[in-house]
Amino acid sequence: MKGIASIDLSTWIIKHRLWLMFASILILLTTAFGAQFLTINNDTRVFFSDKNPQLKALDILENTYSKDQSIIFIIAPKNGNIFTPEKLAVIEKMTKRAWQVPYSRRVDSITNFQHTYASEDDLIVGDLAENAEQLSQEEISRIKQIALAEPMLINRLVSPSGHVSSVFVNCLYPGESLKEVPDITAFSRDLTAEFREQYPDIDIYLFGTIPVDNAFGEISLDDMQNLIPFMYLTLIIIIGLSLRSVTVMFTTFLIILMSVATGMGMAGWLGVSLTTASIAAPTIIMTLAVANSVHLQSTVYQLMREGTKKHDAIVESLRVNLQPIFLTSATTAIGFLSMNFSDAPPFRDLGNIVAIGVIAALVYSVAFLPPLLRILPLRAKQKFIPKGSQCCSWLASFVIRRCDIIFWSSLIMILLLSAGMMRIEFNDNFVHYLGERYDIRQAANFYEQNLSGSDVIEYSLQSGEAGGISEPEYLATVEAFANWYSQQLKVVHVSAITDTIKRLNKNMHGDDEAYHRIPESRELAAQYLLLYEMSLPFGLDLNNQINVDKSATKFTAIIRDTSTKEIRELDERAREWLQNNAPIEMFTYGSGLSVIWAHISERNIQNMLGAAFGALVLISLILIFALKSVRLGLLSLLPNLAPAFMAFGIWGITVGEVGLGLSVVVAMTLGIIVDDTIHFISKYLRAHREQGMGPEEGIIYAFHTVGTAMWVTTAALVAGFLVLTLSGFRMNAEMGLLSAITILLALVLDFLFLPTVLMKSYKQRKKVADS
Repeated sequence: MKGIASIDLSTWIIKHRLWLMFASILILLTTAFGAQFLTINNDTRVFFSDKNPQLKALDILENTYSKDQSIIFIIAPKNGNIFTPEKLAVIEKMTKRAWQVPYSRRVDSITNFQHTYASEDDLIVGDLAENAEQLSQEEISRIKQIALAEPMLINRLVSPSGHVSSVFVNCLYPGESLKEVPDITAFSRDLTAEFREQYPDIDIYLFGTIPVDNAFGEISLDDMQNLIPFMYLTLIIIIGLSLRSVTVMFTTFLIILMSVATGMGMAGWLGVSLTTASIAAPTIIMTLAVANSVHLQSTVYQLMREGTKKHDAIVESLRVNLQPIFLTSATTAIGFLSMNFSDAPPFRDLGNIVAIGVIAALVYSVAFLPPLLRILPLRAKQKFIPKGSQCCSWLASFVIRRCDIIFWSSLIMILLLSAGMMRIEFNDNFVHYLGERYDIRQAANFYEQNLSGSDVIEYSLQSGEAGGISEPEYLATVEAFANWYSQQLKVVHVSAITDTIKRLNKNMHGDDEAYHRIPESRELAAQYLLLYEMSLPFGLDLNNQINVDKSATKFTAIIRDTSTKEIRELDERAREWLQNNAPIEMFTYGSGLSVIWAHISERNIQNMLGAAFGALVLISLILIFALKSVRLGLLSLLPNLAPAFMAFGIWGITVGEVGLGLSVVVAMTLGIIVDDTIHFISKYLRAHREQGMGPEEGIIYAFHTVGTAMWVTTAALVAGFLVLTLSGFRMNAEMGLLSAITILLALVLDFLFLPTVLMKSYKQRKKVADS
């Protein structure tokens, strides 16, 4: 009955081909129209969900003090000395011009650093360097001595050797438009270019969280403009060389275009903003859309070469492939939909867009492609056996002859490679996601190597009462915490309110170094702070360090050349120190973007492992139901799970670190690698159930009917994911590489291990039945 139903449906599709083609085109136009609503989001915080606990903590911290939205102009004289009248004048000029950066609210540099000193009974507060070009060498030497001894400046605004400095701009943009970040970055780039032209003896780099955010958006656009055309060219070459048919190349290309247009158009209708992660969706859809088209058309051409008429060949191809392509599309969609369990929203978007594209490819491959083939002129040389089919026939014979050796060798290989997973560590560095070819990455490298660090951990240290930050006991604990933090490996700068308090205490005692310490009473500390704040100019107040009721202060640690694992460990040690040495009200967790990135990959791995398990159970149930065999459904799990284990094992041996991008690979590839298994087993079962063949003959039949299509589609899939390795966003590049390795290993197991499993299972079942 099932075969009759398939024939009836296949005949119905061809009979109503014009209506189906019209309906397909109508769906295409309606869905593709939504692409005009697509936008690109360049905010790195889109990777953090609203439920992310570290993001919630950061929001509280930023609402209390200030948000880290920075532009950093890095100034590096080619003579290696910023302490000259000319170089300080450039920094002074850049500082003044930086106030013109859109949405700027604070500008810090060594020239406008609010230096304090005593003059008789008065506290003098003023810029460290004014009218720099007119300064004498003696004054320059004094400024250098002060700057290189000031903990608030070292490894933040000036290097310890004085060869590099920076102008730090903090912006506060409302976040109401996606143009805000590009506008700020564009102005900053123009300002950088202007100073480079005026001062060719100075290297100027542009860095900061805002340029990094903007780079994420620009890389997304760059990938879309470069990778998609390259992917089209790659697929055309692979399909053209493997199947040697202009018609197949044209029709497959058409199905790819339609699937991508529908997937991206629906994303627009759903209001999805593309990010550096979800921008990979078109490339992945293009790769996956190839499979259905190749399987249908390869069967058509194979039947026509055997003498079947075109109409009958199309009907028969639909009959034998309808169930497999429906199952493969369903399992692939399930795999990508499981990405909705990711802790990073861009991966949810990626999974949903690709799932829509996969379903679109199924619809167009069934409702549009067969009618189109019926209309187009198709030619196939009768009795011609392509080289690919010859290779598949030889491989089938080889596997049957060496069944035991291949089975045990494959099993040993699976176990050995999978063992490499034990070497994997969860690690990341979000700045290193940006490719080396981009200016922003080069600026980041220079900044870390010469001035400061890209990673920041911040703490809001509570005193427990309003005005409590002036208590000597509180300040002493903060100072001890700062001293402990300064001794930690890779920490290059620590900022705490105690630096200011101690300097003020010294100033108020005639600049006596003996008083460079915390005041002895709360009243004195409060008076010094009040006097200092009243003397500060606009934009340089202490609101970025002290909360409104003066019950808490912000503590900042800057770390250089570190990893997410080291950040997690450092924050854990800091919490342990606070627990053992500070009052209970001062205990807190570290916050900041670096801390969020440090935790997201580990949490995402845990979420996605659960999602992959759920997808595996659902796919297994579908296979058991579709194949009408619990035994075959369960046996198919091994060649479908093993490729991911082996790929991660290889990654563990060669790389050793897994970040956010790789955390979704298992769930993402699970649905893909099932496809070849489904096609192979379905042909094997068809040979057994419809033609009464034994296990060996069934293996030969499966290789003969679907072998070529399997290696062609795998070649397209591997090529597609390898194209992603060219992405300027390392997260996508690594995801593409590991996915390609997984898919390639899956083909090897489907060609070598799966047939031996099927034969051994049959023999074991027969043995039990005979006994």
